[in-house]
Parts: sequence; structure tokens; C-alpha cells
Amino acid sequence: MTRRAEPAAMRPLPLGAAPHESSRSSALPPTGQPRARAALAAGASASRNYSSSCSQIEIIPCKICGDKSSGIHYGVITCEGCKGFFRRSQQSNAAYSCPRQKNCLIDRTSRNRCQHCRLQKCLAVGMSRDAVKFGRMSKKQRDSLYAEVQKHRLQQQQQRDHQQQQPGEAEPLTPTYGLSAGGLTELHEDLSGYMEGHTPDGSKADSAVSGFYLDIQPSPDQSGLDINGIKPEPLCDFAPGSGFFPYCSFTNGDASPTVSMAELEHLAQNISKSHMETCQYLREELQQMTWQAFLQEEVENYQSKPREVMWQLCAIKITEAIQYVVEFAKRIDGFMELCQNDQIVLLKAGSLEVVFVRMCRAYDSQNNTVYFDSKYAGPDVFKSLGCDDLISSVFEFGKNLCNMHLSEDEIALFSAFVLMSADRSWLQEKVKVEKLQQKIQLALQHILQKNHREDGILTKLICKVSTLRALCSRHTEKLTAFKAIYPDIVRAHFPPLYKELFGSDFEQSMPVEG
Repeated sequence: MTRRAEPAAMRPLPLGAAPHESSRSSALPPTGQPRARAALAAGASASRNYSSSCSQIEIIPCKICGDKSSGIHYGVITCEGCKGFFRRSQQSNAAYSCPRQKNCLIDRTSRNRCQHCRLQKCLAVGMSRDAVKFGRMSKKQRDSLYAEVQKHRLQQQQQRDHQQQQPGEAEPLTPTYGLSAGGLTELHEDLSGYMEGHTPDGSKADSAVSGFYLDIQPSPDQSGLDINGIKPEPLCDFAPGSGFFPYCSFTNGDASPTVSMAELEHLAQNISKSHMETCQYLREELQQMTWQAFLQEEVENYQSKPREVMWQLCAIKITEAIQYVVEFAKRIDGFMELCQNDQIVLLKAGSLEVVFVRMCRAYDSQNNTVYFDSKYAGPDVFKSLGCDDLISSVFEFGKNLCNMHLSEDEIALFSAFVLMSADRSWLQEKVKVEKLQQKIQLALQHILQKNHREDGILTKLICKVSTLRALCSRHTEKLTAFKAIYPDIVRAHFPPLYKELFGSDFEQSMPVEG
């Protein structure tokens, strides 16, 4: 049931807003009616005051992770990511477990590593589904909130004054989160929130703007493009010995860009840092957990799950991993300078490929297992999916990439190279993407040489791209077959982001009930 917006006269007033005129006064025609003009002015003032109040609150960081907040959600000032996390935890009544000692640090970079500790912190600071909205706070609560706003304002002013007094000091490198509306504003948090848009009065936003656009209006250069119509990339046959790499073929006619060694070092460091900050688990943590393999009884439990239940579980796990890939992309130098259309195209076409690349970090070659659902699982765990050939190919890819013994730097740069593929269909600024991919390839080559890797390893890595695309194409085929049998399961129970990435064409063609 769609929730209707409350009438203006019944909406809770934002802090500092003047009450609206009565509905009788507001209904008077504006022409020549002072009271009507006053009512309209009061309404405009209330709207401005609401925006002002929200912007004041957002000066206070998220109480859960310290990221930039977006207002009061479930009774606590939080960011969009923590709001969405708490909402999903309450909807699914999830029972999370902590792989450590139930005292994990929850901050902006680590918040996704332990759902149990994140939820406990949400509850500890007072998040609740029954929490009152901002406009219904008591005067004492609002006064306390104002005092905290003033405190943070004073702290920011003191920091600015301190920086002006010491102009010679380098400004700390901190990631920017407040992006322009023309870019992917808080893309990772929006995707984490799965389309949860709210109007200022608390009612559910209209869902006309959906899918990967979220609440961002399409820019003019996207008007003729149907993002949901993007098809999987066609596979290109090529002979490895021919010297031709179809996934890094640059068509702008320019020679390789002149890039200084310092620039390559900076790009490599940026990508490596972005990779490490957006991995679900540290490699050391994964290595320590290799002994935690599923027992035979647990394996049989997974095998006995209904096919649709296992598909849903895997869709959720893939979606979680993709959220980290989105954040990784945002932090790569040059990605946010691409037009919004191309950012979306690259993420939609390449995010699962990067998930498969990252899988090699969580692969145990001794036991042919991969970290899944809190333990290490072999191919037999996924038997009820009904796609043994795909699972076998995924494990084989993980094994082969793992056997290359790539360092974290090399995985990071190869992931970025895969993501910034300039041969994707629907790119609008292809040359710009080509130049970025070319720089990443040079940085990857530089790191491989710096690490004294064997000759030909770059060629081997680039040849892996064809395997990645074959895996993703096969995944799409299997999903299409599954959706043909279980359309209602996909529609009702699969994560929205997963459906948007891999099932939009099918969703558009599915009949609407009623």
C-alpha cells in the first residue's frame, strides 16, 4: 500500500518553523488577498526552514560510523548507509554473528566488516523503528540538538582558524563525500539504501526515478540512453599469441600518453589504498579463517535448501560484494571525472567481474574452497543452485588467479583495469575512458616490474578478461533461466540492486499482476 503524504496542516513542524495558516486561509485565492499571500509566504518559509534545519543537523557526523550524516533516521543522526543497514536488519529480523570478540571498531572504513557489531552500535545509540520524527521532538530534545549543532560549528570554525594560522602545513587528505548532483551523489550509500527515498514530510518518495539513477535526475547527455537496456558484453575471440588485446584496444589514434614515473606511482598508490579501504575482509583475516570449513552436515544442509532459497542467498552475498566495488570505483582517481552515464555503464557492466577478481583473495587453493556465508565452502555447497557448470568455472577461475600469487597492489590495479574497460557499449566519452584505462595499465605494468614479476604476466592477466566476461555471460544465462521459472521469487525477494544490475530487461517484460 502506498503511503499518502500527510496534509500540510497536519505535518510536524521543523525546528524553528512558523506554523502554517489554517487550511481555510490557505485555500483563499492569492490575487488581492493579503491573508492568502501571508499563508503562501508562511508555507515557503516553513519549507526554507525545513531545509535549513536539515542542513544544520547534517553538520553532526553519523553517530554510528562518523561519516557525513544526512539527518535523523530512526531517532538517531546517521548517514544514508547506516540508515539503510538498520532498515534492512529490522525488515529481515537478521541474526548476525561476529567472527571476532564482539567488540569490533565501527567507523567509515570498517563498518561493513561486522554486521553484528554495527547493529549493536545502532541499538546502543538508540536507533528504533518506533523513534519519533524530528518535527515531533520535545522542546528539550530540540534544544539539546541545537546545542550539539553549535558545538560542531564551533569546532569547524576553530579548525578553519587553525589552518589559516598555519598556511604552510599540508592539508590532510580526506575523502570527499558531498558530490555535485550531476555526479553519483553518495552512490555507495544510495545503493546500500536500496532506493529508500523519503520526502521531507516523511512520506515515501515517488518511485518514478528508479534503478541505477536512484534519486539523481538524468543529466541532459543521458536523455537518449536506456541504461536498463545494457546487454552483457559480447565475447571476443582472439589468439593470445597475436599480440592483440581486445579489452584494451585504444581507438583515439593517440600514442600511449606521456606519464611521469611520479604520476604512475601516485595512481598506483591511490588505487591500492582505495582497494584496501574497500575490501570486505583483510587478507590476513581470510587466511586465519581457512580452517573454518563447512562440516559435512552443514554441506548437506545447504544442498537440501530449495533452489530458490539458495539463489536468493547467493544474490544477497553478491550484492554485498558489489557495494564494496562501487565504493572502490568512486575512490579511483579519474572515475568521478567521467560523465555520470559512463560511471553507471562501467559499474553496471564490470562490477561482477571485479567481484570475481577479488574472490581470489578469499580462495583456499589447498582445499578448493572459497569464503562464503561465514565459512569456507567447496563447490558442493552450491549444488542446489542447479548450475554446476557455472560454479565449477568460477572455482577454476579463482584457482588459476590465486596460483598467480598476486600481491594486494597487483589485485587492486588489475581490478581497476577490468572496471575501466573502454570497450563497453553505451559509453559516451569513450576516449576519456580509454585514456584512464591506459594510465591504469601503465601503472599495473610499472608495479609488476617493480615487484620483479616474470615476463609475460601482464599478458596473462589481460587474457583473464575474456574468462571474466564468459563467467558473467554464463551467470546472466543461468539467472534468466531461473527467473523464467521463479519470476515471483525474483520480484519479491531478490535485492533491488541485484535485479537492477542483472535483471532489468526481464523485469520490464514481466507481466504485472492484476
